[in-house]
Amino acid sequence: MTKDFASTSAGTASLSHEELFRRINALKKEMNALVLAHYYTVPEIQQVADIVGDSLALARAAEKTDADVIVFAGVYFMAETAKILNPGKLVLMPDAHAGCPLADSCPSAEFRKFKAEHPGAIVITYINSTAEIKALSDITCTSSNAEEIIRQIPQTRQIIFGPDRNLGGYLSKKLGREMILWQGYCYVHDDFSESCILKACREHPDAELIAHPECREEVLRHASFIGSTKALLHYTVASSTKTFLVATEPGILYEMQRRSPLKTFLPAPKDPGNPRMLCTQMKQNTLEKLYHCMLTRKPEIVVDETLRLASLGSIMRMLEMSPA
Repeated sequence: MTKDFASTSAGTASLSHEELFRRINALKKEMNALVLAHYYTVPEIQQVADIVGDSLALARAAEKTDADVIVFAGVYFMAETAKILNPGKLVLMPDAHAGCPLADSCPSAEFRKFKAEHPGAIVITYINSTAEIKALSDITCTSSNAEEIIRQIPQTRQIIFGPDRNLGGYLSKKLGREMILWQGYCYVHDDFSESCILKACREHPDAELIAHPECREEVLRHASFIGSTKALLHYTVASSTKTFLVATEPGILYEMQRRSPLKTFLPAPKDPGNPRMLCTQMKQNTLEKLYHCMLTRKPEIVVDETLRLASLGSIMRMLEMSPA
């Protein structure tokens, strides 16, 4: 914790959420700022954000905004992507140490060698990756649009997909399309186990299991619906089912419950011996940190211009290839 945050934190620790909401909203107007938040952040962050969404929705919002300042409550690659799309805007992040272990599992030097082993392959990388990896890629994708993007690639082209092996494996099986997979994974989704999921299904026979494609195949085979964070949310709204067992980061349950207050949403359980249920990095975004970063205009996200231009192409191709 830095000294300036420690002093500001001490001054805001006694403030209620309502007072922090008021101050944050006042700063939004003063700064002409847009606050973006991912569904996996804590409820109070989602409540104060201007736009709450999945990675694709937030990337589109960052691309289209006319705000002078973008404040991104998420993990680092998300704020970095916003800066790549908006070099002239001030991009802030409540906690610049909120990284993504999945993105970190794909070092650029190693990925460069991996790519060189398959000359001629088109490289499609999940948005959960660093700017360096995006710069080595032909197209970026999200779990919302990956299937649509892959369908547009000619069958004659070999595809490298990374860094998430579970998402890549799911897409490969669904599309009947063999792909070369980087072996990274999201610890939150990868830690769901088949035995714990089946036990929960037995304990809640009326619940419908839905899952994010970052889960392992042994879990996905039992789900009645598989989809991105946004797709899972929309499915629960449209479905006549009253109880859901949700195999993804449980931060999404706040929005699910908000949109369907008469339905019941249960977080899929983890093995007690390996209980990494929460994305702790997303939870590093707090109201106090959000207020502090807007008040002090830091931490600011800065991307080297050469790297920004190199990574911009794969992001823009994603947006061009994705349905609006």
